[in-house]
Amino acid sequence: HGAHAGVQKQACIAFGIICNGNDASAPQRLQRAADAGALEAAVCAMGKHGAHVGVQEQACGAIRNICSGTDAAGLQRRQRASEAGALEAAVRAMGGHAAH
Repeated sequence: HGAHAGVQKQACIAFGIICNGNDASAPQRLQRAADAGALEAAVCAMGKHGAHVGVQEQACGAIRNICSGTDAAGLQRRQRASEAGALEAAVRAMGGHAAH
């Protein structure tokens, strides 16, 4: 359902919620999301639905949450997000939705 903005937005919301928190199991959830391709999926959703403010907002939040952590795995997730195009996607989102 990559073409359906509503599904993409809800998936990004789910990523953001699952990857929120700093409890003992948080690092495993963050890594599991990254290993499942959540970073790449969020960046892809941003690219396919650039005009949809909800997708842009929720995908940015999901990427932020998945990239959290100061351990080596967190640094690797940040690098992975960068390599997936998250920085460019965020800049496009900011430019395309400057009024929001």
